[in-house]
Amino acid sequence: MDFSPIQLLIVLLIVLVVFGAKRLPEIGRSMGSSAREFKKGITGEEESSSSSVQRSEPNDAERS
Repeated sequence: MDFSPIQLLIVLLIVLVVFGAKRLPEIGRSMGSSAREFKKGITGEEESSSSSVQRSEPNDAERS
């Protein structure tokens, strides 16, 4: 099955009409983050950068 540029343009136009111009960037971001999460799940990577952050000094509430 071969898609011509005209067919792709028609599909993109229909998507634009259905979802609206304001919603398309949000949909793209969510699809990108879903793809990254899926890739992390497949490769077995863990979030070590944000979960392993430790404080070296206690804050004011812990000192009292």
